[in-house]
Amino acid sequence: PRPGETPAHLGGTTLFGDNVEDEWFIVYLVREITREFPGLAARIDDNDGEFLLIEAADFLPKWLNPENSENRVFFYKGELHIIPLSETPEQDCDLSAPCPTIPQALALLSTRSEEFLAAEPIRAAVNKRIDGYPEKIQASLHRARCFLPAGIVAVLRQRPSLVAAAVQAFYLRDPGDLRACRRPFRTFPAEQRVMALVTFTRCLYAQLVQQKFVPDRRSGYTLPSPSHPQYRAYELGMKLAHGFEILCSKSSEVAPDAKRNVLSGPLWERFLRSLKEKDYFKGEMEGSVKYLELLHMAEDHFQQSVPESSVEVSPGDEILTLLQTTSIDLKEFEREAACLPPEDDDSWLDITPDALDQMLKEARNESLPSTNEEEQKYDLETVAESMKAFVSKVSSHEGAEMPWSSDESHVTFDVDSFTKALDRILGADSEELDSDDLDEEEEFDFSDGDDEDLDAGNQRQDQKVSPKELIGSLKSYMNEMDRELAQTNVGKSFTTQKRRGASSDDAATSESAGPDSGAEDAELAPVDVDMNLVANLLESYSAQAGLAGPTSNILQSMGVYLPENTDHTGSSSRAAQ
Repeated sequence: PRPGETPAHLGGTTLFGDNVEDEWFIVYLVREITREFPGLAARIDDNDGEFLLIEAADFLPKWLNPENSENRVFFYKGELHIIPLSETPEQDCDLSAPCPTIPQALALLSTRSEEFLAAEPIRAAVNKRIDGYPEKIQASLHRARCFLPAGIVAVLRQRPSLVAAAVQAFYLRDPGDLRACRRPFRTFPAEQRVMALVTFTRCLYAQLVQQKFVPDRRSGYTLPSPSHPQYRAYELGMKLAHGFEILCSKSSEVAPDAKRNVLSGPLWERFLRSLKEKDYFKGEMEGSVKYLELLHMAEDHFQQSVPESSVEVSPGDEILTLLQTTSIDLKEFEREAACLPPEDDDSWLDITPDALDQMLKEARNESLPSTNEEEQKYDLETVAESMKAFVSKVSSHEGAEMPWSSDESHVTFDVDSFTKALDRILGADSEELDSDDLDEEEEFDFSDGDDEDLDAGNQRQDQKVSPKELIGSLKSYMNEMDRELAQTNVGKSFTTQKRRGASSDDAATSESAGPDSGAEDAELAPVDVDMNLVANLLESYSAQAGLAGPTSNILQSMGVYLPENTDHTGSSSRAAQ
């Protein structure tokens, strides 16, 4: 190819619908192809973009984002590679551009692939989704008995994959599609039906089973009572027959047009694009007489050159063709129906809340806390420290960073260094000041004072005040504020260290001394920040009543799991009894 052009390659598009496992199976195939043929490089994306990076979002470097990830993610030699941004301007290829071109990316992979190997956590996250293939293919299939028209049984024997098109036609039906089902079926009448074992994917089976549908009486399809032992087989067969009838009705409405099919496929689009690049139309305006003449000549040449096998055929056309070329032996089908193997158990459709939690934990690569009472113990200090680490992190419009980001070290807090730094700023005896006091100090500095405060301010402009005097003045104001707050609900709502550590004798003495004495003791006791934090968190967690909420979301994201409120559940169970 010429410089800047995309080299020769193979490409394709797959509509995987609701079955995401089909998409990851394709990822597995692409990875194995690059492993089998080391000279090949492959990239894959979907309507969400680089979904491989989405899967490993927790481990990506910060510079990588959707805007600059195009043409940077490749499978090469069976491993995932990510081409980084340019670090030095002396590199041969210009990687400083937001996205490299395909030739640039391939040149780098072929010469320096070892440098661009994705980090181990990223590769592990992607490999986790495709581990187990190809053995996992069989686990994703489900065999079920269906009471079907003999024609459908014959078609599925020739092309088992057509069951997917039929299920999708029924699952995505609209009122226009059902017009063909409000009369006796023309292609698959209900008179000649036999029992057969049909193989679905689990996704297709779930789509067919979970939809509630009552057939039109004019269609000829009726269902037995739900208590009938074969009710599920009758229901599945009815739904599947409706899907096949919808496909065939769409095909019969418009006769197959070979020319239209050939000229609407990707082969024709690429052929037409190559003609324009080679100036086949000689600059003629699109739609002009000369342009249309050249276009018709190209269309005729293309139809003669393209083999019929490459023309895409609709599922309805294929079904009708198979019915014309396949013999239907009703008696043979009935003999086989008498000795069908058992169908698969569909209990996997029912997921309990515990099983769902387990699946979510496995998806997030987390381990569930043990239900053992001894192992379920948790440390309240861990809760407090985790929240402190979370608050100390920097947040932006993109969200808050968790304390253990993959590319950063754990948060550490040196109490001694912090205390010494605080002493240098505020002077001696600053250990009695806490963060609340500092906030009050800032508010006090910008508040309106009386005339005496203004005079004092003027005097401070004339003469310097020593730090010790300033600290003493601040302490006096703070003590005065504490005395006032101690008598209010705000002051009484906080737990102090003295109250938590007081003995029963001290408590009795405090009660005998009267309420004023208790207030005097409380005003001197520092607030227990950790205890108040944990108490408020537990109160918020209890108010969630087992549902998702801010407390559980934040703590679980930091690896802290609170146990269930046994007091609440115990009282509920006793009330139920």
